[in-house]
Amino acid sequence: MKRIFSSPIVALAVGLCLRLLFVLKFPANSGDTVLYEQMATNWIQHHFYGMNVDGAVLPVDLRMPGYPAFLALIYLVTGKVAASAHLLVMLKQVFIDLADCLMIAGLGVALAAIADVRTRTRGVFLAGTWLAALCPFVGNYSATLLTEVIAVFWTSVALLFLVLVASHGADGFTAAKAKWDWRLSYRAAALLAGLAVGIGTLFRPETPLLLIAAWIAYALAWWPAGRKREWFRVVILSGIACVLPLLPWALRNAITLHEVQFLAPKNSNLPGELVPYGFMAWEKTWLFRVSDCYRVSWKLNDDVIDIDAIPARAFDSSEEKERVAAILEQYNNDLTLTAEEDAAFGQLARERTARHPLRGYLLIPVARMFTLWFTPRIELIPVSGTVFPLRQSWYDDRVDQTVTVGFFLLNIIYVGLGILGGWRLWRGYAAVRPALLVLGMVVSLRTVFLTTVETPEPRYVLECFPVVIALGAVVVGGWFGQKHSNEISPQ
Repeated sequence: MKRIFSSPIVALAVGLCLRLLFVLKFPANSGDTVLYEQMATNWIQHHFYGMNVDGAVLPVDLRMPGYPAFLALIYLVTGKVAASAHLLVMLKQVFIDLADCLMIAGLGVALAAIADVRTRTRGVFLAGTWLAALCPFVGNYSATLLTEVIAVFWTSVALLFLVLVASHGADGFTAAKAKWDWRLSYRAAALLAGLAVGIGTLFRPETPLLLIAAWIAYALAWWPAGRKREWFRVVILSGIACVLPLLPWALRNAITLHEVQFLAPKNSNLPGELVPYGFMAWEKTWLFRVSDCYRVSWKLNDDVIDIDAIPARAFDSSEEKERVAAILEQYNNDLTLTAEEDAAFGQLARERTARHPLRGYLLIPVARMFTLWFTPRIELIPVSGTVFPLRQSWYDDRVDQTVTVGFFLLNIIYVGLGILGGWRLWRGYAAVRPALLVLGMVVSLRTVFLTTVETPEPRYVLECFPVVIALGAVVVGGWFGQKHSNEISPQ
């Protein structure tokens, strides 16, 4: 049994089986998939990046071009498109995710080596590989055509180099570098980190948050030590490297759409399309669960919104509910939100925020944070997620309730291991604290940013899981070696 768990090949084989299970038994669909497939197909057929709008193909910048390019490449190589290529796309994502398992394990090794902890890095590598391979939360996104798997991979690559930059000059890192012979200067690491962030941005437009978080962490760690010059070098080098992969996209937008746009627009709107700022502001005063998005947000301009499907917390009084009902009655007539209706929602949002500013600025964002991090993450598997009332849910569908609770507890275990690993390293090893500061800032900044997104989908926090798993690997790594020599203890 020990030999089985001491082999990274076995871990990857188990991870492969888990992902193939999702691909073959639980393939999932997404509304964004249609957009990505349209853009990829139009790119091949019409030789420009566009989507179908009112019977015509128009150039757009609604989504970053990385994932459509990924699909277009597969279409060109295989000769299959759209639904006929789904299995091939998912299988390629499986292997990208398995490569990410190794990157996450490498991040854990880097943390252990920088700290120079009394544990074999082999144990940390094995633990990281197993934890990543067995984690279903990213793995199940191999079975759907979305950006998550590739975005998480490039996040892991960027984090590895950002950690190496953070530890430049630390005593522990100097010893680790001599032992492991990294052969990588902090300038080269900064360039590679920026390049990885730039490539990742081609898939997810918020990826530059990695660099912003790292720059803040470097300043906190380096400025008090008089290392401002090094900080400026890192910022300039990583910033330039990040921009380079985005230049073709920005140039295309400038030539085709006559706008300077390095990222996708925040609200993903077509030219001339109404951006429902008022409606979104109103939602931010009460919405923090994904289930509410299905009932309200994702029905906008597409389906009838039932006033009775909106939770009671969206109304402070019966009079307010009547006002919302009156607006929705007008909207439901033609399923198109007008500027007047949007303005009415905006007025409601301002009134609700003025009555309860603490709710709008603190309570709802905190509730969104909790939802993002502590959720069963069952959105891609065929279970309803119904747990309460306990007895009735158990009677109705025991498998459904068991899977939901199991995924919820598994999520808590992973997050708990990550917190424990970060705490133990911070408490016992000063050399690794700059690296931990980077990782902590990445997780914090991304989480805060996600509370401002109109639809707080838990999948958006998956880019933080390389941090969680790598830190957890440092804790679990001691279990793979000898009983005493592999324990992590303060020096």
